[in-house]
Amino acid sequence: MKIQSLGHVVLRVRDRARAEQFYGGVLGLPVCAHYDENGMKMAFFTLGNHHDFAVAEVSGEGSTDRESAVGLDHVAFKIGSSLDELREAKTKLEAAGIALTPMDHEVTKSLYFADPDGNGIEVYVDASDVWRRDPARVAYAVPLEL
Repeated sequence: MKIQSLGHVVLRVRDRARAEQFYGGVLGLPVCAHYDENGMKMAFFTLGNHHDFAVAEVSGEGSTDRESAVGLDHVAFKIGSSLDELREAKTKLEAAGIALTPMDHEVTKSLYFADPDGNGIEVYVDASDVWRRDPARVAYAVPLEL
């Protein structure tokens, strides 16, 4: 596995609309998609890639619970453009004893895991350029069989 580039960063925020106004309105990051399903509210921003930055709304309650605490959700690294590269990464990470959650985002195929301090990491391969025609497709997510 070889990291090719920083893919995107996702922050957990208390109020998606407020965060979207700040990052989109004040800082000028263009919004490319929203996700509003299963109790999750996200906004995706692009600087030319399918998405370069995103915010996910959380309650902010229970600051010891990673899922509801405000802060970094995960950092994503692009490792290639083929499923073989993702399978190679899966093999290497599992050999290191790392628990993985594979996800199919249509635009990307991803492996999610935690670093030794519990920070969220995603490694992914680009899988489709459908986002160029339909930017909202970056919000797609289902489990991936690898």
